[in-house]
Amino acid sequence: MKEIAAAQFKALCLRLMDEVKTSRQPLLIRKKGRPVAMLVPADEPPGGVFGCLAGTLEITGDVLAPAAPAGSWNTFK
Repeated sequence: MKEIAAAQFKALCLRLMDEVKTSRQPLLIRKKGRPVAMLVPADEPPGGVFGCLAGTLEITGDVLAPAAPAGSWNTFK
């Protein structure tokens, strides 16, 4: 595992994040010789964000109709 001083990490943060992402190897960040944090690669969400619930939901009824009848609208005020 690679290690880096906090001051160096601060100066090179964006580049180091890209390196950890591509190499998939964690990076230990030390401050005054003591470990304070670890930068690890994030897991990619399967299939991305858009469409991840495709096929898991079912629409029943009219999605454009009001949720409550018009006569009961006064009770929501």
